Amino acid sequence: MLTIKKRIAEQIVKGVKAINPEAELGVSDVAAMLEYPPDANMGDLAFPCFKLSKTLRRSPVQIAQTIAESFSDEAVARAEVVGGYFNLYLDGAYLMHHTLSEVFKKKESYGSPANGDGKTVVFDYSSPNLAKPFHIGHLGTTVIGHSLRKLHEFAGYKCVGINYVGDWGTQFGKLIVAYKKWGDRETVENGGVDALVDLYVRINNAISGNEAQGIPADPALADEARAEFCKMEQGDEENLALWRWLVKLSLKANDEIYAQLGITFDSYKGESNYTTEMPAQVQKLRDAGLLKLDDGASIVDLSEYNMPPCLILKRDGSSLYPTRDIAAAYDRKQLYDFDKAVYVTSAGQSLHFAQWFKVVELMGYDWADKLVHVPYGTVSINGAKLATRTGNVILLRDLFALATEKVAGIMEEKSPNLQDKEKIAEQIGVGAIVFYYLSNTRMKDINFVMEDALSFEGNTGPYVQYTYARACSILNRADHFGGKVVITAPEEVALAKVLSTFGEKVNEALETYEPSVIARYILSVSAAFNRFYHNCTILGAEDENVKGTRLLLTDATKQVLGNAFDLICLKKIEKI
Repeated sequence: MLTIKKRIAEQIVKGVKAINPEAELGVSDVAAMLEYPPDANMGDLAFPCFKLSKTLRRSPVQIAQTIAESFSDEAVARAEVVGGYFNLYLDGAYLMHHTLSEVFKKKESYGSPANGDGKTVVFDYSSPNLAKPFHIGHLGTTVIGHSLRKLHEFAGYKCVGINYVGDWGTQFGKLIVAYKKWGDRETVENGGVDALVDLYVRINNAISGNEAQGIPADPALADEARAEFCKMEQGDEENLALWRWLVKLSLKANDEIYAQLGITFDSYKGESNYTTEMPAQVQKLRDAGLLKLDDGASIVDLSEYNMPPCLILKRDGSSLYPTRDIAAAYDRKQLYDFDKAVYVTSAGQSLHFAQWFKVVELMGYDWADKLVHVPYGTVSINGAKLATRTGNVILLRDLFALATEKVAGIMEEKSPNLQDKEKIAEQIGVGAIVFYYLSNTRMKDINFVMEDALSFEGNTGPYVQYTYARACSILNRADHFGGKVVITAPEEVALAKVLSTFGEKVNEALETYEPSVIARYILSVSAAFNRFYHNCTILGAEDENVKGTRLLLTDATKQVLGNAFDLICLKKIEKI
C-alpha cells in the first residue's frame, strides 16, 4: 500500500502545482496525509484537502475539484469529491496483482521498511531482579522488549539484546540475613528459587511485621540487611560467595522461562558488572560540580528541571540504581556505539529514567539524546497489586503450565493422533498468554483475569495460530496452483487490501514503540482470511484460474501472518 500511496501522492502533487506552482509540498508529505475512511462506501483512501486550504488560499472543495480534474492513475478505479475530501476507490485487479507480486517477491522481508541499515540499537529489557521467581509482572518488559527488538531487526537495524539482571542491591543483603538466620544449603539447593522466595517473604515480614501471622516488626533487621550488602560492595568474600550461589540458582530458573518464550539475549551483564565502573562516573560528577551532599547522601540537584534530586550514593557510600545505570549506559556506548539505547520498564520507573537521563546530559555526554525509555502499564491480579515480598504473584511457569494443560485437553479431544502434541500444546498455551498481553496497548493497565487470558474463543492467540494452520492445511492439500489472477468475490479484494497494509503497520509499531499494532493487525488479517475462507470455495473451485487466485491469496496470507508472528514472539504452527 505504501507504493500505491506514493503513486497517488505524485498525482495529487501535480494537482496542487496547478493551483500554485510555487507550493512546497513533497510526495512523502502528501502520502502521509492520505487517510483510510471509516466507511468503505467513502472510498479506500481519502485526501483531506482542508489541510492545504491555508497554504493554497483556496477552499477545501476548490482544492479537491482541481486535483480531481487532472488526476489519473491505473491503481485507482474512480475518484470523487465529497465536501473537502478527495475520495479514491482502488482498482481491485491492480491491488490484487500488486500485493501478491510484492508478497512473493519479498517473502520473509515483506513489510520491512529496511530503513535501519548501518544503525545499532541496544535494548535493555526483561532484566528481572534475581532471587525472585519470574511472575506475570515480568512479562511486560520481556515480551514488549523482545517484540521491539524483533521489529527493529526486521527493519534492518543491528540489535543488541541486553538482560540487565538485578543481581546487586539491598535485596541480596536481605537474603543473606535471612539465609544466615533460617536457611540451609541443602534446602535452598533442592527448592531453588522457591526457597529463596520463602526466605525473602520471611525477612520482609520480619522487618515490617505481619499482624495476621503474629509476627512483630523488627526494623533492626533492615539495618542488618544494609550492612550485609555494604560488606558485599566492600569485597567481603563470604558474602560474595553466597551472592554468586544465589545468582546461579536464579538464572537457572529464568532460563527455563526464556526457553519457553523462545527468547535469547546477547548480553547478561548485570548490575554487579559495574561495581568497578561506577567510581569513574561518580568522579566525573564531582569534577563537573554536579554532586552535592544532602544529609550525608550524594545527590544531583534537578530542581531546575522540576524533578526531585537524583540520588547517586547513600550515606554509607553504597551505590544506587541511577549510579549503576549511568555506568552501564557509558559502557554500552563504548562497546556498541549505539544510535539508540532503548529501556523497556514499567511506567512506575518513568521518573527514575527521566532523572538519570538528565544527569547524563548534564555530564556532557553527547549521546544523552539517544536514550529512550519505553514505559508500559501495571499488571494487577483481580485488582490486587503484585508484590513478591508478600507472595502475591502469579508465577509464569504455573501460568504457562495451566495454559498448556488446557490446550492439551482440547487437542486430545479434537486431534488425538497429532504428532508432537505436547510441544504444540505448549507453543499454543504460551502463545495465548503472550498474545493476550501484547494485544493491549502497552500503557494500558492490565487487570489480569485468568479466564480471559486462557480463553480460546474470540480475538486470542489460539485463534490466530489456528488461522495460520488453516492456511497451511489448504496449501498442503493443493497439488499445484497458478494461472491467471481473476477476481470473482469482494472477500478476495478485501483480503488483498489488508495484506497490502502490513508495511504501514510495521512503521507505525516502530514509530510508536507499540507491539500491539502488530497484534491487532494479525487479528485483522485473520478475520479477513476467515471471511474469505467461509465465503469463497478454494480447493473445490471449478475454474482453475479462480482456484489458483484463491490459493495465491492463501499462500500470501500464510507468508504475511508468519512475518507478523515473528515480530511478537508467536510460534508458527502448521498442524493443530
